Amino acid sequence: MRLDTDPYLERYASRVRGMSASAIRALFAVASRPEIVSFAGGNPAVEALDFAAVEDVVRQVVRDAGATALQYGVGQGRAELREHLAAVMGQEGITAHADDLIVTHGGQQGLELIASCFVDPGDIVIAEGPTYVGGIGALTSCQADVRHVAMDDHGMQVDQLEDLLQQLQREGRRAKYIYTIPNHQNPGGVSLSVERRHRLAELAEQHDVMVLEDNPYGLLDFAGKVYPSILELIPDRTIYVGTVSKTFAPGVRTGWIAAPAPVRDKLVLLREAADLCPSSLTQMVVETWFASQPWREQVEAFRDVYRVKAEAMLTALDTEMPDGVTWTRPSGAFYVWMTVPSGIDTDDLAAKALGRRVAFVPGRGFYADGSGGHQLRLCYSQPSPERIREGVTRLGELLHDELELVRAVYGAAGVPQLRSRRTDEAAPGGSASGQERG
Repeated sequence: MRLDTDPYLERYASRVRGMSASAIRALFAVASRPEIVSFAGGNPAVEALDFAAVEDVVRQVVRDAGATALQYGVGQGRAELREHLAAVMGQEGITAHADDLIVTHGGQQGLELIASCFVDPGDIVIAEGPTYVGGIGALTSCQADVRHVAMDDHGMQVDQLEDLLQQLQREGRRAKYIYTIPNHQNPGGVSLSVERRHRLAELAEQHDVMVLEDNPYGLLDFAGKVYPSILELIPDRTIYVGTVSKTFAPGVRTGWIAAPAPVRDKLVLLREAADLCPSSLTQMVVETWFASQPWREQVEAFRDVYRVKAEAMLTALDTEMPDGVTWTRPSGAFYVWMTVPSGIDTDDLAAKALGRRVAFVPGRGFYADGSGGHQLRLCYSQPSPERIREGVTRLGELLHDELELVRAVYGAAGVPQLRSRRTDEAAPGGSASGQERG
């Protein structure tokens, strides 16, 4: 008797058979219920947009250039839009020319095109651990062998990257590229330090490895800080992916790739094979937005929104979480990465959390190798500060209860002592300290 329910399973290409829905997408249907505080999906706070200005831009495009906007576009994307995107990169100190860019259907298509361009089945790609779910999806669809390098509060641990590159060299192998999200990483919420950026660039040169720099969040630093781009450090071996999803709106589905000319030409061909041409309408909306609107001030407005929400979440976490639970402290964008004590599996915890009317994404989805069972991602971009505090309280109560259960089953050895959720008073046998947990 067949155990699977898909009668077409044996007909699929091998790269498709192992594909499955991401944990994030599976959560959306439940997490969207109004009674649930959702820290699951990484949706930008588009409610912070000037909707009257957006309406004016769309009307202007249709009124003044409707015949062009509603026609097919060209594979590389509109030259006028590429000029504006190069200027956006200039805001982060990146030198780019419009001819180097390819407009894509969001940043995700960029990741997919690059993987298709470089990765054969079994090829090694190095990525931070954890890393973006969509990045893993693009790589696994090409049957890449993803090797993770651990992160800490300063981003990818480049000493471990060096060890891995040397190991591969001894084996006579070379990674196709290093995939990194250096600014306010998804899901880690941390940024690669300046020193480590330079060291990563040195290692890429020494080991003749390309770098894929994925940068959706670089302009969303709470203090407006700009980090050096890998593309600026090693332009001949870096491919850069950007998107307007986090600085304008994800609904316009506009991203871009900056790549060396030979790579750019291959990517244009792959892009044309994927969907022939991008949307002229959405390109012209984005183009007109950058040309006619104070988009830098809009980015600052997004920063302010996320800063307030981050403060609400971090304050609530400091108050509500048991000892032994740790988390990152983001300085931009909208992600917190949490690690829970041994004895708790976050896949199981996620199901229980829905019963407490709070949602998050378990950690395993952010690794290609099944790691992350004691980790989870919290995204604070959507709920209000009040709802954030409410959701963190619910999650804190659940974790306290789970740790009590673990202690009851396994004893206190190896399990952190608990402290009160509401006060600085220690719970019986516990510690009063709430410091050094981030």
